[in-house]
Amino acid sequence: MLKLAVLVSGGGTNLQAILDSIRDGRIMNAKVAAVISNNHGAYALERAKQAGVPAVCISPKEYSSRTEFNQALLDAVNSYAVDLIVLAGFLVVLPETMIEQYENRIINIHPSLIPSFCGTGYYGLKVHEAALARGVKVTGATVHFVDKGTDTGPILLQKAVEVEAQDTPETLQRRVMEQAEWKLLPQAVDLIANGRVQVKEGNVIIK
Repeated sequence: MLKLAVLVSGGGTNLQAILDSIRDGRIMNAKVAAVISNNHGAYALERAKQAGVPAVCISPKEYSSRTEFNQALLDAVNSYAVDLIVLAGFLVVLPETMIEQYENRIINIHPSLIPSFCGTGYYGLKVHEAALARGVKVTGATVHFVDKGTDTGPILLQKAVEVEAQDTPETLQRRVMEQAEWKLLPQAVDLIANGRVQVKEGNVIIK
């Protein structure tokens, strides 16, 4: 049974997609052991409580230095003895010690087709604003493993979503969530939980 820690900062719709998929049997051999947020106001914490999942907030505002916060975050994750960390809209840069300790065991969902519209500064609505400003006809979402770069780790899954002529950043964000993110992230967790994913020389092999 794969134990997950899901790290969140906001509403938690991707967390909900994982919880629903486990409940409905679309994710097999996995359970959410903990939900950790950096934001006390994150609705994702409420979603966790409603699902009976342990939920905790580790806020950088409550620590005197980034080093102390990073250690507290790592300690919290380690306390649940998890096999996989899932970043589901977590707007905090992970400490390098965590990335090293959980090498190839951290995945992130990003709302574009990497390498487009990714890296430092591209998060949330900013990604969709940039896609519309560029005039792309297709966007989408990517699940990738996390390395020490920003959105640079090995790509696990991608799904394309068409951009419509009347789209606003908000409508495009919603469609990318519904058509790509909420499907890709549970699919990725299921593949990993069932031993079907291997990272070899920086590339992902799906068995």
